[in-house]
Amino acid sequence: MTLDQGLAFGLMGVTIALFLWGRFAYDAVALGALLAGVLLGVVPLDKAFEGFADDVVVIVAAALVISHAVARSGAVEVIMRPVTPHLRTAAVQVPVLAAATMLVAMFTKNVGALAIMMPMAMQLARKTGTPPAAMLMPMSFAAMTGGVVTLVGTAPNIIMSRVREQLTGTPFSMFDYAPVGLGICIVALLFVAIGWRLLPGGRRGAASMDAAFNIGQYTVEARLQEGSAAAGMTVAELEALSQGEVRVSAILPARELEPAMAEPAGLRPITALVPDPPSPERRLAAGEGLMLRGEPEDLERLVAQAGLALAGEGPVTDDPNTDEDDHQVVEGVVTSESPLVGRTPAALTLRSRHGVSLLAVSRRGQTQIRDRLAQIRLRAGDVVLLRGLASTMPDNLGELRVLPLAERGMALGRGKRSWLPLAVLVAAMVLVALGWLPVGIAFFGAVVALFTLRVMTTREAYDAVDWPVIVLLAALIPVSGAIQHTGGTDVLAGWLTGAVEGLPPIAALTVTMILAMAVTPFLNNAATVLVMGPIAAALASKLGLSPDPFLMAVALGAASDFLTPIGHQCNTLVMGPGGYRFGDYARLGLPLSILVVLAGVPLIAYFWPLAPH
Repeated sequence: MTLDQGLAFGLMGVTIALFLWGRFAYDAVALGALLAGVLLGVVPLDKAFEGFADDVVVIVAAALVISHAVARSGAVEVIMRPVTPHLRTAAVQVPVLAAATMLVAMFTKNVGALAIMMPMAMQLARKTGTPPAAMLMPMSFAAMTGGVVTLVGTAPNIIMSRVREQLTGTPFSMFDYAPVGLGICIVALLFVAIGWRLLPGGRRGAASMDAAFNIGQYTVEARLQEGSAAAGMTVAELEALSQGEVRVSAILPARELEPAMAEPAGLRPITALVPDPPSPERRLAAGEGLMLRGEPEDLERLVAQAGLALAGEGPVTDDPNTDEDDHQVVEGVVTSESPLVGRTPAALTLRSRHGVSLLAVSRRGQTQIRDRLAQIRLRAGDVVLLRGLASTMPDNLGELRVLPLAERGMALGRGKRSWLPLAVLVAAMVLVALGWLPVGIAFFGAVVALFTLRVMTTREAYDAVDWPVIVLLAALIPVSGAIQHTGGTDVLAGWLTGAVEGLPPIAALTVTMILAMAVTPFLNNAATVLVMGPIAAALASKLGLSPDPFLMAVALGAASDFLTPIGHQCNTLVMGPGGYRFGDYARLGLPLSILVVLAGVPLIAYFWPLAPH
């Protein structure tokens, strides 16, 4: 072993030790490792920042953005609605969500399957009190094992097919991996259904300002548009769309709606409407208005699913040069000095005079607000959601004496939500499955499509990305690449040949798979296949065995990185939302890795005989 190779292995060892210690932030450790690699000379200067342009970084960032858009749309919630009432405990949630993720991953890219299912897990966690950490890592592992079933499910399968074509002239086909992959899926699903209990119970996702506030429920005003999915429903059926999280506190007659949508030009007396509470059997008609009460996220999803128009969501200015990116939703408290106190938004001509519209009100000590938003007499201490131009919002809040709360990422009133995010993601996955686009370009194009379709704004996209995880991944790619650049992989190949000489063929196959598993966290799975594939084939030839089972062993081992958050983008994707530490992955991943080896080696040997053809 040369000095450079020793330095590369040593640098990676120290980096992993610091991760396991947990004393310093992961992104800081990764950046320090990158700088150390450059100073030691094992990371070339011209490759120091290649990680920030790597496809894996783009895939993870784009998947976070798409996952956020899918979560806001409520599409997955609609699909899973028949089973969600039964998912009340972690013992049921984990196997069901893992199985659903695994099934989707068989026919799409595994990271795409995880991006589709993550919003559902986060919603269930919030509603049932189950820690996200109990669900997200099992789902990540399920996505990885589901991906090994087909050619398009995971990058190692795709790359290994090409390696086999270069070595033998014939690539692996779409379902060549299925006999082994399906067996692995059964073993993995049975394990995570029970093994999730090995995860630490105190983990919480990345902190947000949402946790700092206990505002209570908001009341919003919405209108049933022509063609709305809610038209013809009963009140009980509409509330059931949100699993009872949103309540209809009042129904406004259709003839009363227009004045609220078009604010009066001047002051005029307003007589507040106080409708009776609606009967659960009352059927809704197009044109009617609804006063809805619930948490902002639940309100937003119901408005999207039912096809409702939110009062105050229209443009707050006639300037045609403004678009959705220019608008901002701010949560604030009405102070005692505010001109809003004792007056109504309509009387104040809030939109035309101050350039903001009222989206929602939360009031302590009052369980039901049945007045229309334009006719509510606001009080000191009311919490309001105001929407206006970002450039003028600070001045407007100052004029209104509304004290803004810390930014909570309020999505209510920030544009249209629909099935579009899920449709865009599915389209991207189809393009990848057909081989028309690589996954990085497909995911990047999906994000651009979301902007173009005005499903979300660029500001919301930036907020959705977990930047410390992105920095962690980008900084470690050139550090792990140092092992390959210095010839460390050749050293590993020599060790492998020496280790299996004289061993039975089944033992040589086992060592090959274990080594592929061990190398993947340092090279990433794609690099592992590219490096280990030819080595495994050469080893098989030297032992007088068929190369196919050894290529399969490398593909399965490279796809089964359950030990770290850095070897596979699925694990990286759940690290922040799950609040996981570096060492948490081994708690669940090490037993699963052992099971994959114990089940995978016999399955490969059975379906892909070791004897040469």
